[in-house]
Amino acid sequence: MRSFIVKDYGWILRGKQRRVILKTLDKPKTPTLIKEETKIKVSNVSDVLRAMKKRKIVRCLNPRDKIGRLYELTSKGKSLLNELNK
Repeated sequence: MRSFIVKDYGWILRGKQRRVILKTLDKPKTPTLIKEETKIKVSNVSDVLRAMKKRKIVRCLNPRDKIGRLYELTSKGKSLLNELNK
């Protein structure tokens, strides 16, 4: 595992919701779609996505939209998902 990912990988492992949301992002999705798939409250999904965005694990495809924001994994996020699925 690349050393720059170890810190974020540990952060992902420490949070059940973070692990579940990361695994859900196989394609771009809105927080509401993630909520429906995971049964996690949409406010919690948004909080996790915000934290992941800050760590450059996900990116928002349409940040100017107030409703229906789409999130997808960055290359760093895909690497973390691959490590998690091992």
